[in-house]
Amino acid sequence: MLPVENNKILFVINPGSGDSAGTQWQDIIHKYFTGKDAEPDYFILPKKPDVKALKAYINNSLPSKVVAVGGDGTVAMLANITGGSTTPLGILPAGSANGMAKELKIPEDAEQALSIIERGVIKCCDAIKINDKDICIHISDIGLNAQLIKYFDEGKLRGKMGYMRVILKTLWFREKMQAIIQTKDLEVRRNAFMVLLANASQYGFGTVINPDGELDDGFFEVVIVRKLSVSTLLKMLIKPGPFNPHHIEIFPSTSVNISTLRPVHFQVDGEYKGKINKINAKVLKHYINLILPANSTD
Repeated sequence: MLPVENNKILFVINPGSGDSAGTQWQDIIHKYFTGKDAEPDYFILPKKPDVKALKAYINNSLPSKVVAVGGDGTVAMLANITGGSTTPLGILPAGSANGMAKELKIPEDAEQALSIIERGVIKCCDAIKINDKDICIHISDIGLNAQLIKYFDEGKLRGKMGYMRVILKTLWFREKMQAIIQTKDLEVRRNAFMVLLANASQYGFGTVINPDGELDDGFFEVVIVRKLSVSTLLKMLIKPGPFNPHHIEIFPSTSVNISTLRPVHFQVDGEYKGKINKINAKVLKHYINLILPANSTD
């Protein structure tokens, strides 16, 4: 995609996303931009998104901005398309958790989020390339959280209530994994409930798992969760806050290889990917342009 000079903003809408399923996003967006210079355009995602068709539409229409109207999965899909180009990616939060929007301090109020898309600043942020295939801009992990996402996807209930319902199932089947983590500087072997590749600092419901995470510092963090109680999982949904620092280890890195003795659940930015027993990952410095609030610091 080449840089373009026009007022077209493409809104990629996931109509079944999270708690906002059924929201008339086109009407909300059209009302906001009435009388303004911007020219909204729309791509409605089918139940099973056709990434190839979406990419072709973006390449043919050449919008000045692309906006994900959905949750973290929609954001991640568009990050894979716009990453490596000059086209800025904005977020209109419409998912169950909206972790990346929270990370970027983008409010869930539609009018405030649209104001950021219209007048925000563009910041070049890092990404993580995993197994030479998947692009992660937020948080990926293996273990318990990925297992929870699998159960959530298989259920019919969305939002926080959907997560609450599958937590008990996840806890019932929880078990530690044996992981070998190799970076340029160290090799460790751990029994853990989860191992994260964190480009950001917090999960979607506000639990801070990587307090020193920065989106543009040229590093990601490998976070090993060695202890995880029932109360901690419930707190992640009901009253999120900092994760207990005594239960985790954090290693900043630019690349990592992870292997487990058995296949374990794996997710990338909220999308369940199946079971794996090997991960290689590397940072992609300043890979994607994100639209942030105008008062964001550099």
